[in-house]
Amino acid sequence: MTDIVLATLNAKYQHASLGLRYLLANMGELRPQTRLMEFVWDQRSTEIAERLLTERPRIIGLGVYIWNARETLQLVQVLKAVAPEVIIVLGGPEVSYEQEEQAVVTAADYVIAGQGDLAFAALCQQLLHGERPAQKIIHVTPPPLEQINLPYDEYTDTDIAQRLVYVEASRGCPFKCEFCLSALDKTAWPFELERFLAALARLHARGVRHFKFVDRTFNLNVKASRRILQFFLDRLSDDLFLHFEVIPDHLPEGLKELLVRFPPGTLQLEVGVQSFNPAVQQRISRKQDNAATEANLRWLRAHSHAHLHADLIIGLPGEDLASFATGFNRLWALRPHEIQVGTLKRLRGAPIARHTDEFAMRYDPQPPYTLLANRDLDFSTMQSLTRFARYWDLVANSGRFGHALPLLLGDDAFGRFLQFADWLYAATGQTHKIALPRLFQLLHQALVEVFAVPEQDSLTALARDCAAFGAKGCPEFLHGHLQQVQQAARRNAPVRQARHLQN
Repeated sequence: MTDIVLATLNAKYQHASLGLRYLLANMGELRPQTRLMEFVWDQRSTEIAERLLTERPRIIGLGVYIWNARETLQLVQVLKAVAPEVIIVLGGPEVSYEQEEQAVVTAADYVIAGQGDLAFAALCQQLLHGERPAQKIIHVTPPPLEQINLPYDEYTDTDIAQRLVYVEASRGCPFKCEFCLSALDKTAWPFELERFLAALARLHARGVRHFKFVDRTFNLNVKASRRILQFFLDRLSDDLFLHFEVIPDHLPEGLKELLVRFPPGTLQLEVGVQSFNPAVQQRISRKQDNAATEANLRWLRAHSHAHLHADLIIGLPGEDLASFATGFNRLWALRPHEIQVGTLKRLRGAPIARHTDEFAMRYDPQPPYTLLANRDLDFSTMQSLTRFARYWDLVANSGRFGHALPLLLGDDAFGRFLQFADWLYAATGQTHKIALPRLFQLLHQALVEVFAVPEQDSLTALARDCAAFGAKGCPEFLHGHLQQVQQAARRNAPVRQARHLQN
């Protein structure tokens, strides 16, 4: 019998909810009566409700996040319309703050505000015994980590075969960057390392080779980071892949000596730069040594095989267009493999809200609460920068245009790509669903007509980009140049490699 269903709406099927698995692992004697069900946010709310109610649960717990808040509201409204007797309990960061403003909170029965690893099971015990707490909002303090059962055995064989496996060696963050909910944490708390490594060993033995760490500050505790890196070095294989989020200005020699030992394709480091402007950093309580950040990124690019994914945020209070452009070009000069350009979002509860009036911060009232305009960036400029970010993903971060991109960016990466983005939107009216052959054609047109790149140089660069990924998706106008590039590659290749190219 399923008395309790734990559910959430993920952004993609491959995302497996770590939070729900923590709840499931800590249900205690209620574990046999509890089932975990996951959906994708774009499924119909009526279909999700039907599947949930097929279990005939008495309690449904829903994880609410910034990316699924609207869809979760629709689901709760459907559930309450057709099965009002089912008790709906909400949890997650989206409903842990500012509950009085949220329709989804009004529609539900209870909300657990904070880390509900143990609190959810305790609430279910009360409810199943007919005890209804008087308070709708149940505020909980973070439980001691040693009291929490780890969730990793709750990953099923199907999860391991088809989905991303998320893990965390610690919770919280000691830093106070105001755009992030972790600014509310007092510090970072590590899980007991031997217990965590034993759980990783079980996952590895079951076939997990892709580990995504969700720690905010993986390299904060160097001793623990070294133990974890050594754990994976002892288990290196061609299919191993690790993702860590790291502090950009903290890379001691003890970590460097291990990072250099990971082969290509094994390690991805997410480096949160966010802004290079010292005044902006101070304003949002972000402590960052910019010189050390640059030195560390240069070292990682030169001496490690790690794939570097660096983040910048558009719209931080006091960061005008010129400042952002300077920071972008400064980061581009360090050549991370990806620059993720994100627009500021006002997370519920995040301290960034204190700047709203002074800097005229105007956010979309609907999730994910993206900045629409502020004192220094008007709405039109923000729209242009949003398209910049989308097209940067499409062209630069895709890795498809390694030869054409230098021609496009020249010596002013931000200025020229913003010009390209404005031109591309004017030419297409689209930011999505641009087919690859058409993108090749548009990029060639922009290089020649907008940036005065010699046509032969553009054609050769784009043909080389086609050749790097195979002819599939290569537009017809490049076929002749592609053959020339491939012939030149055969002529210049060593004899053994030339035979390989012929096969």
